Amino acid sequence: MSKRIAIIGSGFSSLAAASYLAKDGYSVTIFEKNSSIGGRARQLQKEGFTFDMGPSWYWMPDVFERFFNDFGKKPSDYYELIKLNPAYKVYFGRDDSIAIGDSLQKIYATFEDVEVGSAKKLKKFIDKAAHNYEIAIKDLVYRPGVSPLELVTVETFKKLGQFFSTISKEVRKEFSNPKLISILEFPVLFLGAKASNTPAFYSFMNYADFGLGTFHPKGGMFSVVKAMGDLAESLGVAIKTDAAVEEISIDNKTATGVVIDGKYHAFDIVLSGADYHHTETLLPQKFRQYSEAYWEKKVFAPSSLLFYVGFDKKIENVAHHALFFDVDFEAHASAIYDHPAWPEDPLFYASFTSKTDKTVAPYGKESGVFLIPLAPGLEDTAELRETYFNKIMDRFEQITNQNVRNSVIFKEAFCVNDFEEAYNSYKGNAYGLANTLMQTAFLRPNLKSSKVRNLFFTGQLTVPGPGVPPALISGKLAAGLIAKKTN
Repeated sequence: MSKRIAIIGSGFSSLAAASYLAKDGYSVTIFEKNSSIGGRARQLQKEGFTFDMGPSWYWMPDVFERFFNDFGKKPSDYYELIKLNPAYKVYFGRDDSIAIGDSLQKIYATFEDVEVGSAKKLKKFIDKAAHNYEIAIKDLVYRPGVSPLELVTVETFKKLGQFFSTISKEVRKEFSNPKLISILEFPVLFLGAKASNTPAFYSFMNYADFGLGTFHPKGGMFSVVKAMGDLAESLGVAIKTDAAVEEISIDNKTATGVVIDGKYHAFDIVLSGADYHHTETLLPQKFRQYSEAYWEKKVFAPSSLLFYVGFDKKIENVAHHALFFDVDFEAHASAIYDHPAWPEDPLFYASFTSKTDKTVAPYGKESGVFLIPLAPGLEDTAELRETYFNKIMDRFEQITNQNVRNSVIFKEAFCVNDFEEAYNSYKGNAYGLANTLMQTAFLRPNLKSSKVRNLFFTGQLTVPGPGVPPALISGKLAAGLIAKKTN
């Protein structure tokens, strides 16, 4: 009889792990507390509009291809990918924006237009970033973080200095224009930390951005969730929604099952893709690996205030992905990482998927998602949400030279309290633990419990880190550890 595995949560890492484990012959059941799969990547549908509630950037297409190829499939078996041009647009003020094209040659030309001589510097920077990408994505991130020796290779030894420098230092060595600096420092926000605290080796994110491009899966990122769910079920995985795990049962220091609605379900192995901190609260105190003091000291990636907005007209002068950097970047970053508080003048991001995809909004209308990064754990009230909606709408209208508030059919807000309630997220964080030097690889929370046999973890709080592609990889790593232990 095959070993039975319970997986808590149905985000990208859980769905990935489920498929790998089912392929290896295990009997796998996913338990999801919400009414649909996807975790933070759930979908909101309202009045003919469709919104991705969480991740909206499709980067590193090779990681998705590698995942589906492991099962003899490819992404195009499940969803259509559209390469965006421009990939995104960065707004620094009214009539002051920079569009990032869909090829390196276009981006080199754009940089040269802004700062003479920068094309040559950018090529040198991206060549180094591409090499880092080869080392990181093809090798390092597929290691399970069980030993510091995983990081010791001939190639990483050559790059040692980059682990002790920062993205910010490397960018500013070559570029002086503040707009170009902001664009080059932007991708590491996906890693959940300031560029001044992120090792220079992570410039591979710049290659992911400029070198590989930005894509949109038709129907939204939930199309990827659905694809992974369909794959898992085709391999025999059972998926149970509206099934919140209340307790992980322990007998003789071994996980023996889960409790749902007061009922015990026996399993041989438990794997949690839910929030790591929350998962450990499902255990008796003596079986928790990490104390509250441990979590308090960790550097968390931001939470977010999101607005899902239906407009009764097409919005002008915006791209599919739009970044509004018309205020002080450092002041907002300080309000997230240094002195946690609601930012006085927030940077924000907006996504208009209906610019590319006609399936996500009624004809002649526009779906818009607006996101303000915030420090986790902040006070979250309806009044604050409304205040900040008005702040960003004032600037959005001024910068894009149009009135949009009169065209709002509806708006739904999602913030710190919702991340806590919907995902049991520690302090309402949105992205997990930041990838700082002291929170990289083996220095992140472990994939395998050191106190409970047959208990494993996956997802953004463990290796390799935050983001959708890393989540797919995390699921594969956790499944690999389980297979290694039980075979």
